[in-house]
Amino acid sequence: MAGEMRFDGKVAVVTGAGGGVGRQYALELARRGARVVVNDLGGSADGTGSSDSAASKVVAEIEAAGGEASPSFDSVATFDGGQKIVDTAIERFGACDILIANAGILRDKSFPKLTLADLEAVLDVHLMGAFSTAQPAFRHMRESGKGGKIVLTTSSSGLFGNFGQANYSAAKMGIFGLMRTLSIEGARSNIQVNCVAPAAATRLTGGEDGDGPGAPRRVAPLVVALVHESCAITGETFMAGSNWFTRCFMAQAPGWAAPADADVSAEQVAAHWDEVRASDGFVEVDNALVSLAPLAKRRGAA
Repeated sequence: MAGEMRFDGKVAVVTGAGGGVGRQYALELARRGARVVVNDLGGSADGTGSSDSAASKVVAEIEAAGGEASPSFDSVATFDGGQKIVDTAIERFGACDILIANAGILRDKSFPKLTLADLEAVLDVHLMGAFSTAQPAFRHMRESGKGGKIVLTTSSSGLFGNFGQANYSAAKMGIFGLMRTLSIEGARSNIQVNCVAPAAATRLTGGEDGDGPGAPRRVAPLVVALVHESCAITGETFMAGSNWFTRCFMAQAPGWAAPADADVSAEQVAAHWDEVRASDGFVEVDNALVSLAPLAKRRGAA
Protein backbone atom coordinates (compact mmCIF):
# COMPACT_ATOMS: atom_id res chain seq x y z
CA MET A 1 0.00 0.00 0.00
CA ALA A 2 1.11 3.55 -0.62
CA GLY A 3 2.25 5.62 2.36
CA GLU A 4 2.88 4.78 5.97
CA MET A 5 0.22 3.01 7.98
CA ARG A 6 -0.91 5.62 10.47
CA PHE A 7 -2.98 5.28 13.66
CA ASP A 8 -3.75 8.94 14.33
CA GLY A 9 -6.92 9.22 16.39
CA LYS A 10 -6.82 5.55 17.39
CA VAL A 11 -6.53 4.25 20.94
CA ALA A 12 -4.70 0.99 21.55
CA VAL A 13 -4.44 -1.22 24.64
CA VAL A 14 -1.44 -3.53 24.84
CA THR A 15 -1.16 -5.93 27.77
CA GLY A 16 2.19 -7.29 28.85
CA ALA A 17 3.73 -4.21 27.23
CA GLY A 18 6.49 -3.63 29.77
CA GLY A 19 9.00 -5.65 27.76
CA GLY A 20 9.51 -8.08 24.89
CA VAL A 21 7.11 -8.09 21.96
CA GLY A 22 4.44 -6.16 23.90
CA ARG A 23 6.80 -3.24 24.36
CA GLN A 24 7.55 -3.27 20.64
CA TYR A 25 3.84 -3.23 19.76
CA ALA A 26 3.28 -0.26 22.06
CA LEU A 27 6.28 1.71 20.80
CA GLU A 28 5.49 1.13 17.14
CA LEU A 29 1.79 1.98 17.44
CA ALA A 30 2.66 5.15 19.35
CA ARG A 31 5.27 6.10 16.74
CA ARG A 32 2.56 5.84 14.14
CA GLY A 33 0.19 8.14 16.01
CA ALA A 34 -1.86 5.89 18.31
CA ARG A 35 -2.49 6.78 21.93
CA VAL A 36 -1.51 3.71 23.89
CA VAL A 37 -2.41 2.18 27.23
CA VAL A 38 0.71 0.31 28.33
CA ASN A 39 -0.38 -2.46 30.67
CA ASP A 40 2.03 -4.56 32.70
CA LEU A 41 1.70 -5.98 36.19
CA GLY A 42 5.48 -5.93 36.45
CA GLY A 43 5.81 -9.37 38.01
CA SER A 44 8.43 -12.04 37.49
CA ALA A 45 8.44 -14.52 34.63
CA ASP A 46 6.45 -17.02 36.73
CA GLY A 47 3.77 -14.44 37.55
CA THR A 48 4.76 -13.65 41.13
CA GLY A 49 5.25 -10.14 42.44
CA SER A 50 4.42 -6.79 40.87
CA SER A 51 6.03 -3.47 40.06
CA ASP A 52 5.02 -0.24 38.37
CA SER A 53 8.42 0.23 36.76
CA ALA A 54 8.05 -1.84 33.57
CA ALA A 55 4.93 -0.10 32.25
CA SER A 56 6.11 3.30 33.47
CA LYS A 57 9.40 3.01 31.59
CA VAL A 58 7.66 2.26 28.31
CA VAL A 59 5.25 5.16 28.82
CA ALA A 60 8.25 7.42 29.42
CA GLU A 61 9.85 6.16 26.19
CA ILE A 62 6.72 6.93 24.22
CA GLU A 63 6.32 10.38 25.73
CA ALA A 64 10.00 11.20 25.19
CA ALA A 65 9.47 10.47 21.50
CA GLY A 66 6.47 12.83 21.39
CA GLY A 67 3.72 10.24 21.70
CA GLU A 68 0.83 9.81 24.13
CA ALA A 69 0.53 6.91 26.53
CA SER A 70 -0.90 5.96 29.87
CA PRO A 71 0.29 3.20 32.19
CA SER A 72 -1.86 0.42 33.62
CA PHE A 73 -0.65 -1.85 36.40
CA ASP A 74 -3.76 -4.04 36.68
CA SER A 75 -3.62 -7.82 36.40
CA VAL A 76 -5.27 -9.50 33.42
CA ALA A 77 -5.86 -12.61 35.55
CA THR A 78 -9.27 -11.43 36.78
CA PHE A 79 -12.33 -10.00 35.05
CA ASP A 80 -12.11 -6.96 37.32
CA GLY A 81 -8.53 -6.35 36.26
CA GLY A 82 -9.35 -6.73 32.58
CA GLN A 83 -12.23 -4.28 32.88
CA LYS A 84 -10.01 -1.73 34.59
CA ILE A 85 -7.41 -2.00 31.82
CA VAL A 86 -9.96 -1.23 29.12
CA ASP A 87 -11.57 1.47 31.31
CA THR A 88 -8.18 3.19 31.50
CA ALA A 89 -8.23 3.63 27.73
CA ILE A 90 -11.80 4.89 27.67
CA GLU A 91 -11.39 7.26 30.62
CA ARG A 92 -8.01 8.63 29.55
CA PHE A 93 -8.37 8.71 25.77
CA GLY A 94 -12.10 8.27 25.12
CA ALA A 95 -12.06 4.93 23.30
CA CYS A 96 -10.58 1.47 22.83
CA ASP A 97 -10.12 0.86 19.12
CA ILE A 98 -7.40 -1.78 19.34
CA LEU A 99 -6.63 -4.50 21.87
CA ILE A 100 -3.50 -6.60 21.75
CA ALA A 101 -3.74 -9.19 24.54
CA ASN A 102 -0.11 -10.16 25.01
CA ALA A 103 0.48 -10.65 28.75
CA GLY A 104 1.97 -13.98 29.72
CA ILE A 105 3.94 -16.03 32.21
CA LEU A 106 5.65 -19.42 32.18
CA ARG A 107 5.66 -22.26 34.68
CA ASP A 108 7.13 -25.10 32.68
CA LYS A 109 7.17 -28.62 34.11
CA SER A 110 6.75 -32.07 32.65
CA PHE A 111 3.16 -33.28 32.92
CA PRO A 112 3.60 -35.73 35.85
CA LYS A 113 5.22 -32.97 37.93
CA LEU A 114 2.71 -30.21 37.09
CA THR A 115 0.86 -28.86 40.12
CA LEU A 116 -2.60 -27.38 40.32
CA ALA A 117 -1.05 -24.02 41.25
CA ASP A 118 1.12 -24.10 38.12
CA LEU A 119 -1.88 -24.93 35.97
CA GLU A 120 -4.18 -22.31 37.46
CA ALA A 121 -1.58 -19.52 37.33
CA VAL A 122 -0.88 -20.06 33.63
CA LEU A 123 -4.55 -20.47 32.69
CA ASP A 124 -5.43 -17.32 34.64
CA VAL A 125 -2.88 -15.09 32.91
CA HIS A 126 -3.14 -16.48 29.39
CA LEU A 127 -6.67 -17.80 28.85
CA MET A 128 -8.48 -15.79 31.51
CA GLY A 129 -6.36 -12.78 30.54
CA ALA A 130 -7.58 -13.04 26.95
CA PHE A 131 -11.20 -13.29 28.13
CA SER A 132 -10.93 -10.55 30.76
CA THR A 133 -9.61 -7.92 28.37
CA ALA A 134 -11.32 -9.00 25.15
CA GLN A 135 -14.82 -8.97 26.62
CA PRO A 136 -14.90 -5.31 27.75
CA ALA A 137 -13.00 -4.25 24.62
CA PHE A 138 -15.43 -6.19 22.41
CA ARG A 139 -18.44 -4.66 24.18
CA HIS A 140 -17.06 -1.15 23.76
CA MET A 141 -16.22 -1.69 20.09
CA ARG A 142 -19.70 -3.03 19.41
CA GLU A 143 -21.50 -0.32 21.34
CA SER A 144 -19.43 2.47 19.77
CA GLY A 145 -20.63 1.45 16.34
CA LYS A 146 -17.09 1.86 15.01
CA GLY A 147 -15.88 -1.70 15.36
CA GLY A 148 -12.28 -2.42 16.19
CA LYS A 149 -9.32 -4.77 16.09
CA ILE A 150 -8.40 -7.49 18.59
CA VAL A 151 -5.25 -9.60 18.47
CA LEU A 152 -4.94 -12.48 20.93
CA THR A 153 -1.63 -14.23 21.55
CA THR A 154 -1.37 -17.95 20.98
CA SER A 155 1.82 -19.98 20.60
CA SER A 156 3.39 -22.70 18.50
CA SER A 157 3.31 -24.72 21.75
CA GLY A 158 -0.47 -24.43 21.80
CA LEU A 159 -0.90 -25.11 18.11
CA PHE A 160 1.56 -27.99 17.85
CA GLY A 161 2.50 -29.03 21.42
CA ASN A 162 5.81 -28.86 23.29
CA PHE A 163 7.45 -30.96 26.00
CA GLY A 164 7.07 -29.54 29.50
CA GLN A 165 4.36 -27.04 28.59
CA ALA A 166 1.07 -28.86 29.11
CA ASN A 167 -0.40 -25.93 31.08
CA TYR A 168 0.86 -23.31 28.63
CA SER A 169 -0.14 -25.34 25.56
CA ALA A 170 -3.67 -25.88 26.87
CA ALA A 171 -4.09 -22.17 27.56
CA LYS A 172 -2.73 -21.14 24.18
CA MET A 173 -4.92 -23.55 22.23
CA GLY A 174 -7.89 -22.31 24.23
CA ILE A 175 -7.04 -18.81 23.02
CA PHE A 176 -7.14 -20.05 19.43
CA GLY A 177 -10.69 -21.34 19.98
CA LEU A 178 -11.71 -18.10 21.66
CA MET A 179 -10.39 -16.10 18.71
CA ARG A 180 -12.33 -18.20 16.23
CA THR A 181 -15.61 -17.63 18.05
CA LEU A 182 -15.01 -13.91 18.60
CA SER A 183 -14.24 -13.45 14.91
CA ILE A 184 -17.62 -15.00 14.08
CA GLU A 185 -19.52 -12.97 16.68
CA GLY A 186 -17.68 -9.77 15.79
CA ALA A 187 -18.30 -9.89 12.05
CA ARG A 188 -21.63 -8.06 12.14
CA SER A 189 -20.10 -5.26 14.25
CA ASN A 190 -16.96 -4.77 12.12
CA ILE A 191 -14.74 -6.24 14.82
CA GLN A 192 -11.82 -8.20 13.41
CA VAL A 193 -10.20 -10.75 15.73
CA ASN A 194 -7.01 -12.69 14.96
CA CYS A 195 -4.21 -14.58 16.72
CA VAL A 196 -0.46 -14.19 16.59
CA ALA A 197 2.07 -16.79 17.69
CA PRO A 198 5.28 -14.80 18.29
CA ALA A 199 8.70 -16.37 17.89
CA ALA A 200 11.19 -14.15 19.71
CA ALA A 201 13.85 -14.17 22.39
CA THR A 202 12.33 -12.41 25.41
CA ARG A 203 12.58 -12.34 29.18
CA LEU A 204 10.19 -15.30 29.34
CA THR A 205 12.29 -17.41 27.01
CA GLY A 206 15.59 -16.83 28.77
CA GLY A 207 16.80 -13.43 27.69
CA GLU A 208 15.86 -10.74 25.21
CA ASP A 209 17.64 -10.55 21.86
CA GLY A 210 18.48 -6.90 21.41
CA ASP A 211 18.74 -6.69 17.63
CA GLY A 212 19.52 -10.15 16.30
CA PRO A 213 17.24 -12.51 14.39
CA GLY A 214 15.19 -13.21 17.52
CA ALA A 215 14.65 -9.57 18.41
CA PRO A 216 11.06 -8.86 19.55
CA ARG A 217 10.82 -5.98 17.09
CA ARG A 218 10.85 -8.52 14.27
CA VAL A 219 7.40 -9.73 15.34
CA ALA A 220 5.76 -6.30 15.45
CA PRO A 221 5.30 -5.58 11.71
CA LEU A 222 2.69 -8.30 11.30
CA VAL A 223 0.71 -7.26 14.36
CA VAL A 224 0.78 -3.58 13.37
CA ALA A 225 -0.47 -4.49 9.89
CA LEU A 226 -3.27 -6.65 11.37
CA VAL A 227 -4.64 -3.86 13.56
CA HIS A 228 -4.54 -1.14 10.90
CA GLU A 229 -7.90 0.09 9.64
CA SER A 230 -7.03 -1.05 6.10
CA CYS A 231 -6.88 -4.72 7.16
CA ALA A 232 -10.09 -6.74 6.86
CA ILE A 233 -8.57 -10.09 7.87
CA THR A 234 -10.40 -11.88 10.67
CA GLY A 235 -10.43 -15.34 12.23
CA GLU A 236 -6.87 -16.17 11.23
CA THR A 237 -3.69 -17.17 13.06
CA PHE A 238 -0.19 -16.11 12.13
CA MET A 239 3.31 -17.02 13.29
CA ALA A 240 5.77 -14.13 13.28
CA GLY A 241 9.43 -13.85 14.19
CA SER A 242 12.91 -13.46 12.71
CA ASN A 243 11.32 -11.54 9.83
CA TRP A 244 9.29 -14.65 8.91
CA PHE A 245 5.51 -14.38 8.69
CA THR A 246 3.20 -17.30 7.95
CA ARG A 247 -0.38 -18.40 8.51
CA CYS A 248 -1.35 -21.45 10.57
CA PHE A 249 -4.81 -22.95 10.28
CA MET A 250 -7.08 -25.75 11.40
CA ALA A 251 -8.19 -27.97 8.55
CA GLN A 252 -10.46 -30.94 7.95
CA ALA A 253 -9.69 -33.81 5.58
CA PRO A 254 -12.28 -35.79 3.58
CA GLY A 255 -11.83 -38.91 5.70
CA TRP A 256 -13.69 -42.18 5.22
CA ALA A 257 -17.45 -42.51 5.40
CA ALA A 258 -19.41 -45.73 5.50
CA PRO A 259 -23.08 -45.77 4.43
CA ALA A 260 -25.19 -43.78 6.89
CA ASP A 261 -27.28 -46.79 7.89
CA ALA A 262 -24.35 -49.20 8.27
CA ASP A 263 -23.32 -50.76 11.58
CA VAL A 264 -19.63 -49.85 11.58
CA SER A 265 -17.25 -51.81 13.79
CA ALA A 266 -13.96 -50.75 15.32
CA GLU A 267 -12.29 -53.30 13.07
CA GLN A 268 -13.70 -51.61 9.97
CA VAL A 269 -12.46 -48.21 11.15
CA ALA A 270 -9.00 -49.68 11.76
CA ALA A 271 -9.04 -51.18 8.27
CA HIS A 272 -9.56 -47.70 6.84
CA TRP A 273 -6.98 -45.81 8.90
CA ASP A 274 -5.18 -44.66 5.74
CA GLU A 275 -8.32 -42.93 4.47
CA VAL A 276 -9.31 -41.58 7.90
CA ARG A 277 -5.86 -40.07 8.41
CA ALA A 278 -5.13 -38.86 4.88
CA SER A 279 -4.69 -35.09 4.55
CA ASP A 280 -5.14 -34.86 0.78
CA GLY A 281 -8.03 -32.62 -0.21
CA PHE A 282 -8.25 -30.84 3.15
CA VAL A 283 -10.50 -27.82 3.53
CA GLU A 284 -10.67 -24.98 6.03
CA VAL A 285 -13.94 -24.84 7.97
CA ASP A 286 -15.66 -21.50 8.57
CA ASN A 287 -17.40 -22.58 11.76
CA ALA A 288 -18.56 -25.64 13.67
CA LEU A 289 -22.04 -25.56 12.12
CA VAL A 290 -20.68 -26.28 8.65
CA SER A 291 -18.07 -28.85 9.67
CA LEU A 292 -20.34 -31.68 8.49
CA ALA A 293 -20.99 -30.07 5.11
CA PRO A 294 -18.45 -32.29 3.29
CA LEU A 295 -20.21 -35.37 4.62
CA ALA A 296 -23.62 -34.07 3.54
CA LYS A 297 -22.22 -33.30 0.08
CA ARG A 298 -20.73 -36.78 -0.17
CA ARG A 299 -23.94 -38.46 0.93
CA GLY A 300 -25.98 -36.32 -1.45
CA ALA A 301 -23.77 -37.30 -4.32
CA ALA A 302 -23.79 -41.00 -3.42
